[in-house]
Amino acid sequence: MRVVVQRVKRARVEIEGAVHSEIGNGLLIFVGICDEDTTADIEWLCGKISKLRIFDDENGIMNLSVMDVSGEVMVVSQFTLMALVAHGNRPAYIRAARPEIAIPIYEEFVTTLQTIIGKRVATGVFGADMKVELLNDGPVTILIDSKRRE
Repeated sequence: MRVVVQRVKRARVEIEGAVHSEIGNGLLIFVGICDEDTTADIEWLCGKISKLRIFDDENGIMNLSVMDVSGEVMVVSQFTLMALVAHGNRPAYIRAARPEIAIPIYEEFVTTLQTIIGKRVATGVFGADMKVELLNDGPVTILIDSKRRE
């Protein structure tokens, strides 16, 4: 599982011209899922994300987590994070899990993160043509791969 975590001032998902969900200060998380992902990947990632100290403390040092600042969280599925680009110029998405595998993993990811942070997590709609608008704060963008754990 691969995630892109962005510290945002705000984020919004629109589907067919209507706002589906939006958040204020917090984290926007894009999630890519592969066939090999398990509950262990979900638990590790959600634990790591919830504790990432990427929000400024009173001294302007990134020392606080999203929970410390009572931030909001949005999770959006993004199969393109699993792209392979080693050969040619057209990305291959063969590592991305098919919907019948990815949807339950995505839903478990959202539920696990909600449980850990103790509040509702906003979402996109799996497989929908979404327009995602965000104001990255910093900018702060973190890439995490549950298989590499670095």
